[in-house]
Amino acid sequence: MKPIIIKFGGSSLADPVKIRRAAVMVLASRRRGFAPVAVVSAPADSTDDLLKLAALTGGASVQAREKDALMAAGEQFSAALMAMAINAEGGRAVSLTGFQAGIRTDDNFSAAEVRGVDARRLKKELAAGNIPVVAGFQGISRGGDITTLGRGGSDLTAVVLARALGCAPCEFRTDVKGIYTAHPAIVPQARKIRELSYGEVIALAGSGAEVRQLRAIKYAARYAIPLHLRSSFHSETGTLVTARPGTPRIACLSSKKEGEDTLVSAIGRGLGSSHVEKVIRAAAGTRIMAGIVTTSTDTISLLVQADKADSLLKALHAAFFRPY
Repeated sequence: MKPIIIKFGGSSLADPVKIRRAAVMVLASRRRGFAPVAVVSAPADSTDDLLKLAALTGGASVQAREKDALMAAGEQFSAALMAMAINAEGGRAVSLTGFQAGIRTDDNFSAAEVRGVDARRLKKELAAGNIPVVAGFQGISRGGDITTLGRGGSDLTAVVLARALGCAPCEFRTDVKGIYTAHPAIVPQARKIRELSYGEVIALAGSGAEVRQLRAIKYAARYAIPLHLRSSFHSETGTLVTARPGTPRIACLSSKKEGEDTLVSAIGRGLGSSHVEKVIRAAAGTRIMAGIVTTSTDTISLLVQADKADSLLKALHAAFFRPY
């Protein structure tokens, strides 16, 4: 069976009911003919709880090494519970720390770089018919110390394991159904995007959208690892992220605070003067004062007063995306 990596975010593992639902999804992939490897984040809010404990116990003198040893515990907690849930649903799972999964890093605590993956243990478990459940966000240094991979580091765990298993497809399961043309809370007419390029997702992450860890997307792009961003609570197809070229277009919009102002960006591929002109016309139609900050082949950004940003975002969305 072909391996597949299924990574679950913390909101998907917040309580026993959600963990059991995630376990059922992992087993469903096995019934579809895949050999799943689950990668798990710490349960929602548990990382913040651990940071508070560190501050209360160690004060301002917490050593980076000990902080990483503590922070890695959240993902190990999830891995053990997920393995229990899969076993309770009739599967055969084994939980693994980052070290046991073979993830080797440098010794840059809290933002370690992955230096390699020894996938022998993973392959052994898969060959035995087991489902490995790997604690994300962590590895081990050459000196034998636990390290963590930075904010969103479980995403990086997922893609490095995907490469170690032959560039297996990688699913990111979260509490959203995919990437949308704009934030649905701001633009109710926003719609889910079926497919994006790596470059578009990298540009979107760089413009302030909380999509996935930027390091993980760049790693996936470097090794052409197919990604599928989808929901932990629905079975519908999400957003596919691939290297396949496409026609020039504006794919989605985002916004990011810049001091007292907001940067509103149009993200796409092959963007040129015609796209810039259309953005300017759409902005001018709102009578909102906005200045162009940057333009490139994947991003056109406008700086606007913060209280005008939502109106500009809605106007740009109406200009570039037809309603259903």
